Amino acid sequence: MKPTLLILAAGMASRYGSMKQIDGFGPNGETIIDYSIYDAIKAGFGKVVFIIKEEFADNFKSIFDEKLKGQIEVDYVFQNFDLKQFGIEEEIYREKPWGTAHAILSGRKVVKEPFCVINADDFYGYDAFKKMADFLTNDVRDDNYSIIGYKIGKTLSDFGAVSRGVCKTDEAGNLTEIVERTKVYKKDDTIVFEKDGNETALDFDTPVSMNFWGFTPAAFKITEDLFRTFAAENKDKPKAEFFIPLVGEHLVNTKKASFKVVPTDNQWFGVTYKEDKPLVQASIDELIKKGNYPEKLWN
Repeated sequence: MKPTLLILAAGMASRYGSMKQIDGFGPNGETIIDYSIYDAIKAGFGKVVFIIKEEFADNFKSIFDEKLKGQIEVDYVFQNFDLKQFGIEEEIYREKPWGTAHAILSGRKVVKEPFCVINADDFYGYDAFKKMADFLTNDVRDDNYSIIGYKIGKTLSDFGAVSRGVCKTDEAGNLTEIVERTKVYKKDDTIVFEKDGNETALDFDTPVSMNFWGFTPAAFKITEDLFRTFAAENKDKPKAEFFIPLVGEHLVNTKKASFKVVPTDNQWFGVTYKEDKPLVQASIDELIKKGNYPEKLWN
């Protein structure tokens, strides 16, 4: 059974100013999602599921359906504010969606095989998809999940500080904790993060999460149970978000599952602001010149 790729693409991209999920970055207008799907097919994935807002459906289908026909099975699911589907009768006002862990619940009725979750606007690279596909094919169990660990030195921005989830592991390479470090940036030949006005150095190879997780469908039931509790506890906090690391933290702390931190040497890059676009385009052009991708991705 081939694994499934679940793509988080329901965000509004307010800081970017438009729908960056379907903006063109490749030489023929390819989106970042195109490159992720291309790598996923090459790595052995059998299906891609887009998690989107329902009003995005026509845009996404017009961009992806024809080019992916015959390449990989495609499905679309919608993240929305309907809580009754989770057995929650109370109406809770929200200013924004409930977060990434809530988003993956949108796929629980169509994903029946091991799957991974990625962001739509992050360029992960083939090595990460291949390692995740191998893990989901050979090693995944209901109590043994995974997360791709990127070297922090290969995830930083030239335009300022970033936040990164630093992965702490045990001797077996399993996740013990994700520590959110804010204000991470390059300083001369070192990498530092700021906390309480103090700078602390980080090793270039420190593993960080870029939201690339591997699960079995058993994770849906656990996530749904946790979400019901989260919604009840945060009904008066319209900006509170239910993130995937909260699920990972629960599984690790309760010893219901372990997460293998699978290392990759890939250079990660992503887009948050319009100013990031030229750098992403240049990075993709360089990968094409190296032969990593054809100039025209889909024929």
